[in-house]
Amino acid sequence: MHGSVTEYQMAAFLMAVFLRGMNAEELATLVDVMTGSGAVADLSSVAGVKVDKHSTGGVGDKTSLVVAPLVAALGVPVPMMSGRGLGHTGGTVDKLETIPGFRTDLSLSEFVRQLERIGCALIAQTDEIAPLDRRLYALRDVTATVESIPLIASSIMSKKLAEGIDALVLDVKLGNGAFLPEPERAEALARTMISIGHERGRDIVALVTAMDRPLGYAIGNALEVEEAVLALRGEGPEDLVEVTLALAAEMLVLGGACDDLATARTTAGTALADGRALERMRAVIEAQGGNPAILDDPALLPQAPMRRSVEAERDGIVLEMDVRSIGSAAVALGAGRTRLDDTIVPGVGFHITVKPGDSVQARERIATVFASDEAGAQLGTGALAAAIRIGDGEAAPLPLIARRITLEDVRSSVA
Repeated sequence: MHGSVTEYQMAAFLMAVFLRGMNAEELATLVDVMTGSGAVADLSSVAGVKVDKHSTGGVGDKTSLVVAPLVAALGVPVPMMSGRGLGHTGGTVDKLETIPGFRTDLSLSEFVRQLERIGCALIAQTDEIAPLDRRLYALRDVTATVESIPLIASSIMSKKLAEGIDALVLDVKLGNGAFLPEPERAEALARTMISIGHERGRDIVALVTAMDRPLGYAIGNALEVEEAVLALRGEGPEDLVEVTLALAAEMLVLGGACDDLATARTTAGTALADGRALERMRAVIEAQGGNPAILDDPALLPQAPMRRSVEAERDGIVLEMDVRSIGSAAVALGAGRTRLDDTIVPGVGFHITVKPGDSVQARERIATVFASDEAGAQLGTGALAAAIRIGDGEAAPLPLIARRITLEDVRSSVA
């Protein structure tokens, strides 16, 4: 941060951590240095238990856009600081910035005032909050050092500790589209972050959720915002709504708004259905300078000029999906970055309407590519045709919500 260490030296450090890992003392030091590299938000003026949610990164994962206003509408303040796309996965900030006029660069004082007023703020990292992580995050994205438990854990937890939260719900992705596809590594990441939070007085719960298929149908920034709007209207895809309600229930219990998860889930479902979550998102968009009319007419979001259908090549069952390849193809279309200075193309991406286990017929449309030009359309159709495997037999998709991990699980695993 002071300029005495160059970026290429930091890239070497990141690779060393990636290859060798960190012991507990090293990781604790890194978290504390990253957290203390900027200001730590004082949210004592915001009434209630402040609860955030964070995903370890997936393809089509737009739950933050739904769960934050949903939980805030039910009386639990949600101070949410999110990142940009990383590797093959999308970023909440990139999605929010497709909303015309929407500001993610709120100052710390603006962040606190908005939380006091409407109970929810959706911002990017600023120079004030965990600025060291912001630098390292961008370097990890372009040096192939993303998939590291200590680097992921320190990045997430330094931001969350610095934003002033009391509690956190983690959505840890599992499957071929996750940064850590193996169950044991995904669970190790969850336990690591829970331990970091507990040592610093924060309550944390983790849900391990499936990423062996995209979440929902839409992949790509503006496309995912549109699908999030549908979910806020109570019309979202079943899997997106299921994960959103599970995360919301955990947040409501941690925030003291509900006594148990069953009641919390029912309460959250009602707030989606009756429009309270949608109206809280309208307030957030207005407060951050965006055009709330996109909630009524998502066509106001950026649109890709070219669409191309992808059809099933044969009758059969969707056996599996190479989600990492799908995410990488979306990045290649312009939905993400391969270099620090790449510009996001907001309207490009995919809409995939099949899931593992679905029966399809030859020449049935299974996806749509949204591209900027003919070359992008061809790239996208080829990538999806290769990534969605159709054949005979039975699919074996992961459970949508595979595990719930708490501090008690962490303690028992140590014992």
